[in-house]
Amino acid sequence: MPKDYYEILGVPRNATQEEIKKAYRRLAMKYHPDRNKGNKEAEEKFKEINEAYAVLSDPEKRRLYDLYGSTEFEKRYSQEDIFRDFDFESVFRDLGIDLSGFFKRGRRGGRIFTFDLGDIFANLFGTTFGEEAYSPFGEIYETYQFELPLTLDEAIKGGEKEVIVPGTYETLKVKIPPGVEDGTVLKITKRTGNKVKEYNLKVRVRSPEGVKIENGNIYIEKEIPFTTFFLGGEIEITTPEGKRVKTKVPPLVKPGAKLRLKGLGISKKDGGKGDLFVILQPSMPARLTQEQKEYLEKLKTLGL
Repeated sequence: MPKDYYEILGVPRNATQEEIKKAYRRLAMKYHPDRNKGNKEAEEKFKEINEAYAVLSDPEKRRLYDLYGSTEFEKRYSQEDIFRDFDFESVFRDLGIDLSGFFKRGRRGGRIFTFDLGDIFANLFGTTFGEEAYSPFGEIYETYQFELPLTLDEAIKGGEKEVIVPGTYETLKVKIPPGVEDGTVLKITKRTGNKVKEYNLKVRVRSPEGVKIENGNIYIEKEIPFTTFFLGGEIEITTPEGKRVKTKVPPLVKPGAKLRLKGLGISKKDGGKGDLFVILQPSMPARLTQEQKEYLEKLKTLGL
């Protein structure tokens, strides 16, 4: 059955944010689990009003809810979507619960420090944030996020690389899978006692201009003489790994056309290999000789 968030909070559809907040606070205090121990009906009501408040207290979520309607909104947005960016600390503070001792967020350098309140959120809101939930007196998380620059050769071949965590003297040995693509996030987790450190390394492949990796395939741009686009011919290509390969260009190809060299891409997890795609671009001279100009003028009169 569709949920009417306005009806759940008992406010009109044109209610102000202040009216929504007052209604939520009144109902949250009434149905709070501490005041209704063992009352499943009150527990479900408490979850409902928190969900309604998470949507209606956010101007953008409220706009979309009003736009799509209750049924369509529920199809488009999961519980995690609804509670994303919800200010839990403010909500608990409004209910007279002090989280200052174990709910902390902050940035220093490249680090994000978080004490996870998964159990509390799961109990109060009926949802779990992340794959696991921990009590505030359990494991302590430290998350580090930074970029991992790689050369194209390192990205293609993979291997192991030692990096220094920004802002610290700590070093990590990172295993790089062959054919890793730009934007891939490599995760490393370290546990020491009740402290868990998670490192999220975003790969940045420093490819030469005109070269990229995508789905196991390598794309490179190759400039060829203008006449080859009309007449065709044989060209030599140096792959990113340094291998020289000759291939034929058919006549009357257009600039931007791709030549596919099967199996010259990157090794894939399934044991196969991607392909090498050569994107043909015209090689334009810096200046024309008088003889070249004369020939081009003749071609122009012939409609080329």
